[in-house]
Amino acid sequence: MRDRAAQADPQQELAERLRLLQDLSGLGVRALARDTGLSSSSLSRYLNGQTVPPWPAVVALCRLVKRDPRPLRPLWERTATPLPAPPKSSRQGRPRPRNDLPRDVPDFTGRAEQLAAVLAAVDSHRAVSVDGMAGVGKTCLAVHAAHRLADAFPDAQLYVDLHGFTEGRPPLDADSALRMLLGALDVPSERVPQEGLEALAACWRSELADRRVVVVLDNAADAEQVRPLLPGAGDSVALITSRNRLLGLEEVPPVSLDVLSPRESAELLARASGDDGPDGRLARDPESAAEVLRRCGHLPLALRLAGARLRHRPGWTVGILVERMAEGASEFDTAFAMSVRQLDRAQARLFRMLGLLPGESFDAYVAAALADVPLRTARAMLEDLVDAHLVEQPAAGRYRLHDLVHQHARRAAAEQDPAAERERALGRVLDYYVHAAAAADAAMPFLSPGRPATVGPPPAALPRFTDKHAAFAWLVSEYANLIAVFETAAAVGADVHVCELPRFLRAYFARRCGTTHLNFLFERSLAAAERLGDPLQLAEAHSDLGFARYNAGRMPEAADAYATAGTLVSGSGDRRAEAELALRRGYLSWDTGRVEEPLELFRLAGTLYEQAGFPAGAADAAAAQAWAMLQLGHRQEAARVAREVLAVPHSDPAWPPALSARITLGVAVADEAPEEAAAHLEQALAVARADGHLNNQAWCLNCRGVALRRMGRYEEALASHREAFALLDALFEEHWKIHFLNGYAETCRLAGLPEEALRLHRQALELAPRLGNRHEEALAHEGVAALLEATDPAAAAEHRAAGQALLRDLPVG
Repeated sequence: MRDRAAQADPQQELAERLRLLQDLSGLGVRALARDTGLSSSSLSRYLNGQTVPPWPAVVALCRLVKRDPRPLRPLWERTATPLPAPPKSSRQGRPRPRNDLPRDVPDFTGRAEQLAAVLAAVDSHRAVSVDGMAGVGKTCLAVHAAHRLADAFPDAQLYVDLHGFTEGRPPLDADSALRMLLGALDVPSERVPQEGLEALAACWRSELADRRVVVVLDNAADAEQVRPLLPGAGDSVALITSRNRLLGLEEVPPVSLDVLSPRESAELLARASGDDGPDGRLARDPESAAEVLRRCGHLPLALRLAGARLRHRPGWTVGILVERMAEGASEFDTAFAMSVRQLDRAQARLFRMLGLLPGESFDAYVAAALADVPLRTARAMLEDLVDAHLVEQPAAGRYRLHDLVHQHARRAAAEQDPAAERERALGRVLDYYVHAAAAADAAMPFLSPGRPATVGPPPAALPRFTDKHAAFAWLVSEYANLIAVFETAAAVGADVHVCELPRFLRAYFARRCGTTHLNFLFERSLAAAERLGDPLQLAEAHSDLGFARYNAGRMPEAADAYATAGTLVSGSGDRRAEAELALRRGYLSWDTGRVEEPLELFRLAGTLYEQAGFPAGAADAAAAQAWAMLQLGHRQEAARVAREVLAVPHSDPAWPPALSARITLGVAVADEAPEEAAAHLEQALAVARADGHLNNQAWCLNCRGVALRRMGRYEEALASHREAFALLDALFEEHWKIHFLNGYAETCRLAGLPEEALRLHRQALELAPRLGNRHEEALAHEGVAALLEATDPAAAAEHRAAGQALLRDLPVG
């Protein structure tokens, strides 16, 4: 495959794409410039490739013709744009390429024709599906091919188990799979759509468009599960496996696997047993060797298990192996049962219990909790199971069961272990994940330290998280398991687990996965809390659901949930729950334009946090209070409170109260102490970039623009605003813009750009009513009035009257 990007000048390629947008609009240059708010001379240079447009101009052209601009972002970034691309940070930059592929088996045997077909299909169609019966080697072939392709696809090698045929758990939905894959590419959460499968799939295709990635989609249930996961334009490829022919994927060539030929089977058995010499046991007893092949059904998985028994039993003859295999009922059962019989009692018990795990891959901590054994013992037993080929080790410290092995272990547990013992083992796993998530949450606090878990006792061993980065990495690796655990807890009626687990995932969802799943989880938590009947649990569940609704932009539903939570929590006497609710209501109130009410709510939250003995929560409330004071024009008071917050000891440079306070202080002192203001804002921006939150970066940049404008440094101020809005355009965070549009417009007015200022104020007038922010709507009316005063006094008067009416009608709490 060819690297198309290397064969064209990016600037000319971008200009060509922009000319296509003009063709779609059907407009001439002047009309197009008028409708997009661009100057016609600049637009001509953009279309001719003489000048690289700023990103907002690209977005404006795309939106005019209702096209998604995100696929153009990588191309735009490759050009020498005068507006810098979003700075690379620890989360944004492309680190060492991700390789999630399971280990390539050292004894891969045969399949030359099928491997050639897979590689040919990848080359011609950039996708292939491998189908066949269980145990026939589909995953082995796909992973082997992916390893062969790795050098040609250096940007990432990804693997996801879709669990289409995993007993005891539903297939992985496409929404979750896409979020896992985008996370594996280290796509910042702010660029991941919050809702909608089509939007997620478009984001995935856009991210792949400028990369060379090989993706293994293992164990697919059907075509519908796979279709949203396929790459779009670009050179990335997908290898799919399924027990069924995926007839609905007409564009994906199929490669069907049958059992191995007798010659290939004999070769694999010899390699797996290490007994492939002319004088070995297999050669000395060809009849028994042929019987082993027959009993294994010529299936690779069964052959490897049988070979492992010979390898680890040098005193056995092949005839003894046949005798042991004869005790089984099928090619699978004979191989599995024979392998399990070689385990001691504790190893066999752990193996059966592993069939109860609700997730996919697991570590020794989970195994220790499951079997109720010390961590060291669990590690040793897992290594024994790996040696017996009953457990796979796809990566250091991570383990998984093949679907057939998982099925056998689950069935054996049902037959041999009492129901009460199985129930206790599963309960220990559920407890483990809630406690482990709580430990991770404590290492990366969100708003205030999480309430301790109240499920069963904590396990003897939990992962140790040295910092928030280690905690976040654990949450990323365990995300699929945590969701599976949540579903299992809901299925078995473990309502306390259903209530508590999502609370310990808020920080993770804030950084990675948007709000779709957060709303879904908290809806289920609320139902569980209602069943439990605990007033405080129910109050927190309503508050959490309101928080999820707020983050999804569903403001009226958030207000309703908070109101119900307030009624419940007021009689609980729990100051901490009251404080958290007051803080959340303050943010909601601010975003809906009630400019006085949030200040009082932030003060109340701080007082309640202090009474509850949570200084971090009090600092967060104080930082919010300082920001609200600044917006109301109380600069000296805002600076005083912000300095108090910065004086609170903490170890994390990106601690949210400190970041907020530093931004507030930088804007508050811009007039009297410009150097100090610039230093605070530069430090805040550096911290936001290092932490990788693009929304916080946009916030810092816009506030720096306001401060620079107040210092009279208009060109620098404009550059800062433009960089901020380039970030917001790339993130599609329209609702965030309402907080910055009027300030950006004021900078444009004072910098001598009245037309640009008018456009921004009018954009605020369009956006503010949709978000219910009447305060910003009033400011936009006043801004338009000031700009029209000299040229259209009648229109200016109308805008000023409309703004004053809005301010008169604003509720103040």
